Amino acid sequence: MSSLSVYPESSADLPNKVLTHLEDIASTLAAVGVHFERWQALTPLAPGCSQEQVLAAYRPQIEQLMSERGYAAVDVLSLSDEHPDKAELRARFLDEHRHAEDEVRFFVVGSGLFSLHIDDYVYAVLCEKGDLISVPAGTRHWFDMGEHPHFVMIRLFSNTDGWVAEFTGDDIASRFPRLDD
Repeated sequence: MSSLSVYPESSADLPNKVLTHLEDIASTLAAVGVHFERWQALTPLAPGCSQEQVLAAYRPQIEQLMSERGYAAVDVLSLSDEHPDKAELRARFLDEHRHAEDEVRFFVVGSGLFSLHIDDYVYAVLCEKGDLISVPAGTRHWFDMGEHPHFVMIRLFSNTDGWVAEFTGDDIASRFPRLDD
């Protein structure tokens, strides 16, 4: 089940609020400029399907977002516990960073934890199958795929170079709960 935990920046021990209803999560995130919604595939997907099959299943939603928001590239990232570089890939996303463009992710399968550092709060968003999150350009955040990753996600980019991060150097991410906590 998707959830949103909102923590004061100074206290990772106890969130101010925990939300599990889609409408509550979406409205709370919208208040800080983050878009969150749920998509349904028009075509069922079989385990092990190709990137082309994943993109075809969500083509209307992808095309609408690309048209409305000017995204120039789309790809599919699939990671499982068997991936030989899973620890290095996890570490790459765990430090606080920001991007010059929106970070748009749709979870086709599995889950991941986006933690957004906005003003004096950390918004920990557990995204699961069917969730779309759009983090505005410049938003400080980090992503945890867990020690045993299992996800397939669609990524949309304005920059055709794909994922380009500017790390903040702040150690805040190390003080907050991870996906496996």
